[in-house]
Order: sequence, then C-alpha cells, then structure tokens
Amino acid sequence: MLRSQCLDRRIATQQQLKSEIAAWERQRNAAKARIKSMFTTDKARAKMGRAYPEPVVVRPPQAKES
Repeated sequence: MLRSQCLDRRIATQQQLKSEIAAWERQRNAAKARIKSMFTTDKARAKMGRAYPEPVVVRPPQAKES
C-alpha cells in the first residue's frame, strides 16, 4: 500500500508527493497488481444494506397500442 511506502519520512512539497505517487502507481500498474476483496456485493448488502442498496431497474415507458 502507498500508505506504508512513505511513513518513514516527510515529503516536503506537494509536487514531490505527486511525483512519488505517480512512480508508485507506475510500479503497481507494471506489476499488474490486484486487489483481493474480502466481500462480494451480496455480502456487503447483507451486512450494510443502507450503504449498498439494491440497484433500481428503470424500464423505458411502453409504447401505447393504437
């Protein structure tokens, strides 16, 4: 994680921070890093329903028959 990469020192400027983040991001992308999620969407909805509501299906209006 990026959080653990930079805790041993202070980054002096915002530009230096952006540069370090970009370098970290390039390295992660080159390594094809993946995130392993501990929850499926269904499990998240079961535990935290208000934070993960079911999506609402919107159907287009039907044409009237003549």
